[in-house]
Amino acid sequence: MIDRPDWDHYFMQIAAVVATRSTCLRRKVGALLLLNKRILSSGYNGAPSGLSHCLDVGCLREQLMVPSGERHELCRGLHAEQNAIIQAAVHGVAIRDAMLYCTHYPCALCAKMLVNAGVRTLVLNENYPDTLAKELFAEADIEFKFIV
Repeated sequence: MIDRPDWDHYFMQIAAVVATRSTCLRRKVGALLLLNKRILSSGYNGAPSGLSHCLDVGCLREQLMVPSGERHELCRGLHAEQNAIIQAAVHGVAIRDAMLYCTHYPCALCAKMLVNAGVRTLVLNENYPDTLAKELFAEADIEFKFIV
């Protein structure tokens, strides 16, 4: 018998492969937006297109010893979730009612974007220390689950 992954593990494995494109020195994150088991968009964390990557110029947050989950405005990179939303917009793909598969729990900035984009469900692999994000998702009645 063939060992076939269920849908959640299948899409999380794809998100993990997307994360391998990350140019972040601190954390490699991959995200997929899906609707009806169809991938609409993907994203990984890294600098905007055409700009120098943290791999090349270093990480200001690391140099300043900023704790994880704080001072996102100091980062030159976009988050995987942000890039997935942007890629959908650039290509004219509607993501309302989509599911997000992400290797890590979104931060509060991404949470606000996902709420406004109409994403309804999150499937996640790793947690992230952002209490506000959890509060925003709860208030917006967005479902989430962790898978290993």
